[in-house]
Amino acid sequence: METLAAITRYCQYQERCHSEVRNKLYELGCYTREVDDNIATLIEAGLLNEERFARAFARGRFRLKQWGREKIKYELRIKKVSDYCIRKGLSEIDAEDYDATFNKLFDKKLSELKGERSKATLKSKVYRFLSQKGYEKDIILDKIKTSIE
Repeated sequence: METLAAITRYCQYQERCHSEVRNKLYELGCYTREVDDNIATLIEAGLLNEERFARAFARGRFRLKQWGREKIKYELRIKKVSDYCIRKGLSEIDAEDYDATFNKLFDKKLSELKGERSKATLKSKVYRFLSQKGYEKDIILDKIKTSIE
C-alpha cells in the first residue's frame, strides 16, 4: 500500500506516461504483477492517461523549448507512447504558431550568423540548427531556398 501512495503522489505531481510509471515502480522494488496492478489502479483513478500525457508533452516542449514536430515525435517514441497518442499530442500544436516559431528561430539564427561569408556554410549552419530543433527537412530547405540566395 505504501507503494501505491508513493506512485500516486508521483503521478499527481505532473503528467506521466506508462513507461515512466512502470520504471518508477520497478525502482521502488515492485514485481511485475504488482506493477501491472498499480498501473491499472492509476488508470482507473484517472491519474495515468497516455493521451493526456502526449498532449501536455507536445504543448510544453513546443512552447517552452520551441521544438519541432519531428523531435517531439522522436521523444514520445522513446517514452514508448503509442502512435495514436503521438498524433493526438501533435494536434495540440497550432499551425500558425508553429510557422511563426519556425520563422522566428530562422531569423534569429540568420542574425547570429550575419558575419558568415560563405553562403554554403551559412546554409548548412542554419539547416543543422533547425533540424536539431526538430523541424521538418522540407520546410527548412524551402525557407533556405527562398531566403538565402
